[in-house]
Amino acid sequence: MDEKKVCILMGSPRKQGNTIAITRPFIDELEKHGCSAELIWLYDKELQSCRACRVCQKDWTIFGCAVHDDMQEIFDSVLACDLLVLATPIYSWYCTPPVKAVLDRLVYGMNKYYGEKKGPALWAGKKVALVTTCGYPVEKGADLWEQGIRRYCRHSQLSYVGMLAEHDLGYAHVFMDADKEQRARQFARQLL
Repeated sequence: MDEKKVCILMGSPRKQGNTIAITRPFIDELEKHGCSAELIWLYDKELQSCRACRVCQKDWTIFGCAVHDDMQEIFDSVLACDLLVLATPIYSWYCTPPVKAVLDRLVYGMNKYYGEKKGPALWAGKKVALVTTCGYPVEKGADLWEQGIRRYCRHSQLSYVGMLAEHDLGYAHVFMDADKEQRARQFARQLL
């Protein structure tokens, strides 16, 4: 059996924050079951916004973006993985800015829909999951993010496979506990 590749795009600016705390046992469980997990810290990357210039639409075999930053390596990792995980805290009911920038760039570079003729989705069928933390109860804090990603996946011919979302009770409380760790590990097993 081939090793499953998981690409985790980490959208938290805090390397000791809640989102990485819930992601660590998730990664550990994936690796225990033979997966290879690549964690990419998006705040460490140079990422510009999409310009909708459509240069990427000229060649249906490559990313083809006219902007030269760290996005090509992210594209390569996403294209090579079996499962894409978007890990982000929720800011103003949606993902953090670098996650949004990556999603905007990928929707053009991966989906060759926007040129003279409609082309393929280079990542059609790829599985996508969410790992999210939010300050509101999950049903009011992560619902819009999940709905947006469901639509994004339908548009991009991706397979949305679920969300692990955890509520942070605030700075005066300890975020991580045994129940959250167990849910993170269970979510990893569910995705396998």
